[in-house]
Amino acid sequence: MPRTVYVNGDYLPESEGKISIFDRGFLFADGVYEVTAVVNGKLVDYPAHMERLGRSLKELRMDWPCSREEIDAMHQEMIRRNDLREGIIYMQVTRGSADRSFNFPKPAPAPTLIAFTQVMALVSNPNAVTGVKAVTTPDLRWARRDIKTVMLLAPVLGKQEAYEKGAHEAWMVEDGFVTEGTSSNAYIVKDGKVITRGISNEILAGCTRRALFRLAKEHGVEIVERQFTPAEAYAADEAFLTSASQFVMPVVEIDGRRIGGGQPGPVVRRLRALFLEEAGA
Repeated sequence: MPRTVYVNGDYLPESEGKISIFDRGFLFADGVYEVTAVVNGKLVDYPAHMERLGRSLKELRMDWPCSREEIDAMHQEMIRRNDLREGIIYMQVTRGSADRSFNFPKPAPAPTLIAFTQVMALVSNPNAVTGVKAVTTPDLRWARRDIKTVMLLAPVLGKQEAYEKGAHEAWMVEDGFVTEGTSSNAYIVKDGKVITRGISNEILAGCTRRALFRLAKEHGVEIVERQFTPAEAYAADEAFLTSASQFVMPVVEIDGRRIGGGQPGPVVRRLRALFLEEAGA
C-alpha cells in the first residue's frame, strides 16, 4: 500500500508529496531533521528528539514550522494513517522557499515541514545477532556536527565506501581519533568499561546515546567519555554503535580485524536488551 506523507499541514499519498524547486533545503541543505523510532506503534525517545530539534533550529536561526503540539499530533497521525507498528518517522524542517540567494531571505518565508514513515525491523534486526562490520574513513564534514542538518554528502560518501568494502558502517577519523559513524555514535568496550567520545561540536549528541548513558548508569555499566584511536578499537574487547534506527548494534569487525572473537559480547548484548525493554519491545 502507498504511504501517506506529510507536507506543510497536508496528509497526502506519497506520489503527491511535493515541495518547491526553490526550497532552501534542496538548494543549500538549509534545513534540519529528526528520525524517531516506533516500536509497537509507540514513539521511542520522542521528547529527546524534539529537544534536539529545537536546539538545531536555534543554532541555524530558524523558526519552528508550527507549534510543538501540532508536531506531536502529526507524528501520532502519521503512525495511525500508515498503521506503523515498527519502523521510523523521518521529519525535516527547512528555511522555506525563496529565490536563490545565500543570505537569509527577507521577508522570511514560511518554513517547510515534511515527514514520512519507513517500516523497519528494529527489534528483531538480524544484524543484532551476528553483529556488523565497519571500516574507518577520513572525517570530511564541516565543523558543526552537533547540528542535525540535512547536509549529509560526506556521510553518504563514507557509507558508500563502507558498502563497497562489504561493511555496514564507516567510522570517521579526524586527527587520528574516531569521531563517530556516518549515521551513528561509536563505542568500544575494554575491561568492562564503555569508551566513547565526549559531546562537543565534533559529534552529534545522539538521542539513543543519551538514553544509553542513563540506562548504563542505572545498571552499573561504566562509561568513559574520551577519544579513542582506530588501533584501540582493533584491540577492544567489544565494539558497538547506537542510532535511532539501529538502537544498540554490535560491531564485530573493523577494517577487516575481528573484534572480541568476531561475535557480539556480553556488554553490548546487555545494553541492547536494556534498551529494548525500555522501548517496550
